[in-house]
Amino acid sequence: MFRFFLDNARWLSAGFLLTFMSGFGQTFFISLFSGEIRGELDLSHGEFGTVYGAATLASAISIIWVGRLADIRNPAIAGVVVSGGLAAAALVMSIAAGPVTLFLAIYGLRLFGQGMMTHTSQTLIGRWFVATRGRALAISGFGFPASESAYPLIVVALLAFLGWREIWMVVAGVLMLVSAPGLWWLLRENRTPQHARTNGGAHAAAEQRQWTRKQVLRDPIFYLLMPAFLAPSFIGTGIFFHQVHMTETKGWELVQFAGYFPLFAATQVVTALVAGFLVDRWSARHILPLVLVPQGIAAALLASTANPLVVPFVMMGLGLTSGLMSTVSGALWPEIYGVLHLGAIRAMAISAMVLSTAAAPFVLGVLIDAGVAFDLQLYGMACYMAAATVLLIAMSRRLLARELT
Repeated sequence: MFRFFLDNARWLSAGFLLTFMSGFGQTFFISLFSGEIRGELDLSHGEFGTVYGAATLASAISIIWVGRLADIRNPAIAGVVVSGGLAAAALVMSIAAGPVTLFLAIYGLRLFGQGMMTHTSQTLIGRWFVATRGRALAISGFGFPASESAYPLIVVALLAFLGWREIWMVVAGVLMLVSAPGLWWLLRENRTPQHARTNGGAHAAAEQRQWTRKQVLRDPIFYLLMPAFLAPSFIGTGIFFHQVHMTETKGWELVQFAGYFPLFAATQVVTALVAGFLVDRWSARHILPLVLVPQGIAAALLASTANPLVVPFVMMGLGLTSGLMSTVSGALWPEIYGVLHLGAIRAMAISAMVLSTAAAPFVLGVLIDAGVAFDLQLYGMACYMAAATVLLIAMSRRLLARELT
């Protein structure tokens, strides 16, 4: 593994930096300021969730077209453009004075952060690697848990002497002074695709059918995978976005929940790495049915008690699914649809994922305002995950039975 990293350090580091910087547009980060934003802008849970959901919905629609940026010949340009867009959104957030500017800020954060940073990383890694795609996705995906463990603790520390607006200014500076030049340097040398280390692997990659986006849109399996693939993003977003409300209703301090993000991150790292080896050994199609089980158990466990001792086990469950999904989702699309049009194809999948994250804050926020207990909502999430797992089992069997060449 260490030798593999050394041989591909430039490209794996670029993937890591993209996923690490995507944290600034992820729900877990934005939600850390939800109390201050709602208080200063005089918004209820439902109103803030509506703005957040509408902005995320707009970003999900936009990425269908913007996502093609990942297919351009020079990936360094994509890296700089995405970093610049995310920095501009952070600056708008720092001066947000009402629902309109808040909408624009969240739109940019979700489009360039959660959307394009993640999309660009996984598209490039999926195209550059074939025989070792699982390991490459796992290593580059370490940026997700790294940001999830580091950012909340940094924000909590900064809030002791900086306002939330000043912190967003710092974020913009980091993106312009670190992310943009770093990605330009790392991505200026494109990697020549290496299909495999073995003749058999090279032959399989060369013979694989290369689907176009129009062909994928006519494939029923793509749509049947969506309900299961959207479950982790919807549920994870819902829990993290409303973590302040959830901890208040359970009588916890925020740090009793957010303080376990490092455990969530560590679990995600280990799981993603193990999943990478499993994908390379078998395929993403083989391990697909496993991805939702831990998060479903975590949601049911979180709903069942107000004892804070349950939090580490919940975070481990969330981390297991997050680690599995980050590797499996990155490997599955090139595995079943090829790499020639991967950027355009993945743009549709990530658009649907972003759409699910748009729905979560709105739906859960409205339910909170309507007096529906958060624990009851968590039980509903667990039931959905169970049903989605059954669907994944069926889809895994169908994909394994389908001729891919």
